[in-house]
Amino acid sequence: MIARGTSKYDPAGAASGRSEAKPAVKQARLATGIAIGRRLRDLRAARGLSLSALARAAGVGKATLSGLENGTRNPTIETLYAIAAALGVPMSALTLDPGAPASTASAVRGAAVVSTLLEVFTEPAATYELFRIRVVPGVEQTSPAHLPGVTEHLTVYRGLLRTGPVDAPLTAGAGQHVSFAADSPHTYAALGAEEALASLLIRTPRG
Repeated sequence: MIARGTSKYDPAGAASGRSEAKPAVKQARLATGIAIGRRLRDLRAARGLSLSALARAAGVGKATLSGLENGTRNPTIETLYAIAAALGVPMSALTLDPGAPASTASAVRGAAVVSTLLEVFTEPAATYELFRIRVVPGVEQTSPAHLPGVTEHLTVYRGLLRTGPVDAPLTAGAGQHVSFAADSPHTYAALGAEEALASLLIRTPRG
């Protein structure tokens, strides 16, 4: 059975056999939150948006947005995608400093997805973000709509993955590939007891 909502799965805790994150992991998460908050604040200011205006556009609470900017709230993939869409930028603009190597990007996770940025490619027509994702079993994650024209392309390496638009999801197993328009709410879920591993390429049109 797959539940909807927030997963209690903690990759760091699972790896160590402990249910609580180690102090070093907590410190890393704090540093991640502060770095994302700084980028978010700079992007909002550059667009002349108030906290209230961006919160309304992104569909998140003003207190949540303020907490993210101040680094006191842990950002999730779902929230970051909603904010990125409202700002008109790819999510990597919130997790990576301009010109910095992808290896320095802030790690983010959602209810089911643990995402690691591998590379960002920029062409005149589009920005491409390449991620390695792990989708943990037992919970389904729904991500908000991206910007108009955004597409996602996934190749599964292990497990069985259900993903795609909420009203028309696709299923792919190891060695299979799926693509879909991601400018509407879309879902990710590992089917069965095994986590799913995949690469995810997100194409965001420019201009």
